[in-house]
Amino acid sequence: MKASDKSGIYQKFNINVLGSGTQPMMFAHGFGCDQNMFRFLYPYFQDDYKIILFDFVGAGKSDLSAYDSEKYNSLQAYADDVLSICEALELSEVVYVGHSVSAMTGILASIKKPDYFSKLVLIGPSPRYINDGSYNGGFEESAILELLDTLDSNYMGWSQAMAPVIMGNEDRPHLGEELSNSFCQADPEIAKNFARVTFLSDNRDDLKKVSVPSLIIQCKQDVIAPIAVGEYINENIGPSTLKIIDATGHCPNLSAPEETAKAMQDFL
Repeated sequence: MKASDKSGIYQKFNINVLGSGTQPMMFAHGFGCDQNMFRFLYPYFQDDYKIILFDFVGAGKSDLSAYDSEKYNSLQAYADDVLSICEALELSEVVYVGHSVSAMTGILASIKKPDYFSKLVLIGPSPRYINDGSYNGGFEESAILELLDTLDSNYMGWSQAMAPVIMGNEDRPHLGEELSNSFCQADPEIAKNFARVTFLSDNRDDLKKVSVPSLIIQCKQDVIAPIAVGEYINENIGPSTLKIIDATGHCPNLSAPEETAKAMQDFL
């Protein structure tokens, strides 16, 4: 790859490479967030790994002009971006750390190019948020559709109301405020599109295609991804370990980084 093309990739995804190690550890953020959400977690690994931080197109300090709503109408488009970063940076044996919806993004990337990855760390993953028969995703379809309607009509209001609920940890309101601020800084139209892609996705059939060993990290209480979802993934994905940590909320990378890091270190 030409140096100019590589530079373009860095700018497109606001890539930052840190750490003293050689094996890559890539952190992929969830909906409404950016790489800053890992600032408490990655320091536990920077002495032993090459840390890869980035923002998906449409998030953080990525190149917003690269966003195309038709292109990014599925999680596969985001997975393909993960693969393009791996290719441009000539990464192999990647430990992929995906939070929330980016857990599924990593799964899709690993199915397409398993040789790029050595391990998947899935923090608060969900292959489908909507209940379906005996499958408990945590939400009725009507609730998801109502959520998306609220997003469409009042994104800022939704962000300020929902962020503390998603974060949990009512005794630490600053965490909910940070997530709310992150949501509010996102481009509303891009965020609405990404929310629709996220909450209407169904990747249950993809789980059995995963060959890369996976760690599933679930909080003991999480309104977005209940424990039943983690158990479902563990039962249906390839080689995996389920770790339920003594934390609450959907963002243990922020609220419980030490415990999250310990689960990762035990797995790795």
